[in-house]
Amino acid sequence: MDEKFTVTPNQQKNLPPALFLMGPTASGKTALAIELCDKVGCEIISVDSALIYKGMDIGTAKPSAEEQLKAPHRLIDILDPAQSYSVAEFRKDALVAMEDITNRGNVPLLVGGTMMYY
Repeated sequence: MDEKFTVTPNQQKNLPPALFLMGPTASGKTALAIELCDKVGCEIISVDSALIYKGMDIGTAKPSAEEQLKAPHRLIDILDPAQSYSVAEFRKDALVAMEDITNRGNVPLLVGGTMMYY
């Protein structure tokens, strides 16, 4: 069963490079991420199991509209709260976003605290 989750060396070279910024809610990740976007050419992919849902604005430390204007965040507000979303779906969506960001010459910056998604 472990073999199904193993990344082979050939698969590894096809994965886009990325930066990960992990930590608990309201620990300053967003401010640092926006600074990295400005200085390094990163684009943010949210790694938060609550922020994928539209309307989850209270208790989640969702980046403000102003912060999202400075540095757009992918995978925020993509689903209605009545819909389910799995780790496998997150992985698929994140890899698509990472490839798009990398193809434009930028660095994917995965930011959030949902450790299961990492």
